[in-house]
This record gives sequence, structure tokens and C-alpha cells, in this order.
Amino acid sequence: MKHMNESFPKDFILMGFTKYPWLDLPLFFALLISYMFTLLGNIAIILVSQLDFQLQSPMYFFLMSLSFLDLCFTTTTVPQMLVNLGGPNKNITYIGCMIQAYVFHWLGCTECVLLGIMALDRYVAVCKPLRYSVIMNRKLCRQLSSTAWFIGLANSLLQSTLTIQLPLCGNQELDHFFCELPGLIKMACVDTTVNELTLSVVATFLIMGPLSMILTSYSYIAQAVFRIPSADGRHKAFNTCSSHLLVVSLFYGPGIYIYMQPSGDSPQDLIKVLTLFYCVITPMANPFIYTLRNKDVKGALRRLLRRVFFFKRI
Repeated sequence: MKHMNESFPKDFILMGFTKYPWLDLPLFFALLISYMFTLLGNIAIILVSQLDFQLQSPMYFFLMSLSFLDLCFTTTTVPQMLVNLGGPNKNITYIGCMIQAYVFHWLGCTECVLLGIMALDRYVAVCKPLRYSVIMNRKLCRQLSSTAWFIGLANSLLQSTLTIQLPLCGNQELDHFFCELPGLIKMACVDTTVNELTLSVVATFLIMGPLSMILTSYSYIAQAVFRIPSADGRHKAFNTCSSHLLVVSLFYGPGIYIYMQPSGDSPQDLIKVLTLFYCVITPMANPFIYTLRNKDVKGALRRLLRRVFFFKRI
């Protein structure tokens, strides 16, 4: 590892998969295509949720919030990865790295909480359908969404600030595609037990808290679904809830593996693959999961496309 005469270098070298240089070009095109699909899918969800009068329920408010969050989440990391993969320069400035670490951690934590809130919304919709619009009113939805963003920001300020204070003794090489807290902690040249413990404890709270809420909500939802007399009603409830559960699995699975175990217990290459999965693949998949399994969203997309073609003809 390179060393400089300063504790904090002017820039970092993002190593990525430099051990496998033949992967750079395939990864570049894979990331570029996935990023384009992420932008297209999530922007489409935001547009139909805003413009279609049939999608003005709380569920679609939270779906729109998730799509906006996913847009920000991928944009925090993917453009920099494309620059590094597309040429010989693997550097990122120290300031750029710190900003990326703060924002990435903020958005990741926010998504953890938001997915839990979305499960609560599904519980109210299925188990208390007659009072759904009263309980989940627009004011409460905005408050819940704001709470998710605030919790994510507070945690990022705590964890990232603790991490950037660690002396690096001039270490420049960051064994990752982008600046993430576990990778930065490993670069430190002092004892990082407190940082690793704090990261693990807070991550456990932020992951297991919403996950417990999700599992509890869906246990009540399952009981309610089996009591629905019509097969169509059960099928619709199952489709709506299974979409959310699939998104939860895609996001929480890698996050649990990466953040809720002691540092250094897993191969770094596996960590990189899992990180790519939840920060690139999951945001790309989310709008397609919700669209393909939701007749209302598919209908809204068709109506939006018809309006676009109609205006083009005019």
C-alpha cells in the first residue's frame, strides 16, 4: 500500500477489481446499461405517481419516495464508477470521497427506514381498509417520509464523522469501487475497534428495527389475506405485498451480510459484488418489480405513453 508523508492524502485510488483488469470494460457497459434503466424506470414511476389521478394513494406516495431515493442512491456512486472503469484514472479527490461517503450512508440508511414504513402502510391498507385513507393521510405520509430522511442523515453524520477523523498515515489505496465507510475504516493506521463496534451496533439497530417492523406487519397481513373471501382480492393483496417483500429481500440481504458481521470476516471481492448488487442492481430492479406486478402502475404507464404520443402528433 502506498504511503505519503501526510495523514490525509489529497486523493484516493479506488482499486475496484484491479486484480482482474479484463473486467473493467464489461463492468463499464453493464453499469452504464443498468444506470440508464435505473433512470428510466424510476423517473417513469415518479411521473406516473405525480400525474395519474388513480395513483394518489399513500402507497404510491411512498413508492414515488422510494424511486426518488433510488435515483439519488445510484447517482451518488455510479457516475464516478463509470469514470474510473472507462479509463486509466482510478482516482477520486479526498473531498469528493468524503462527500460520497456521507451521502451514500445517508441514503442507504434512509432506504432501510423507508422500506419499514412502506410495510406499515401495507399493514394499514390490508388490515384496516375502511380507515386506510383516514389513518394514512397526506400529512402523516409526509411526516413518516421526512422521519426516514432525518434518521438516515443523523446516522450518517455520526458514523461518517467518526470515520473521517481516523488517521490514514498517507494510505491512498481504497479497496473498493467507491468510498464506503467499512472500506475507509480498514484504511486507518490506528485501532478501529470503536468505529467498527459503533458501525455494527448502529447498523444492527437500523436494519433489524425496520426489518422487525416489516416481519410483524406481514405476519398480520398474511392472516388478513387468508380471511379475504374472494380469490381476486387475495390475489391482488398478494401481488402488492409480494412486490414489496421482494424489494426488501434484495436490499436487506446484502446489507445484513456486509454491515452486521465483524470486519475482515469476509473476502473483499465478495463484499464488492454484494455492494454493487444493493447499490446498482436493486435500484434498477425496484421500478420493474412494482410495475410488472401491479396493474394500476401498468395502466398508468400506458395512459402516460398515450398522452405523450397524442401531444407529439399535435
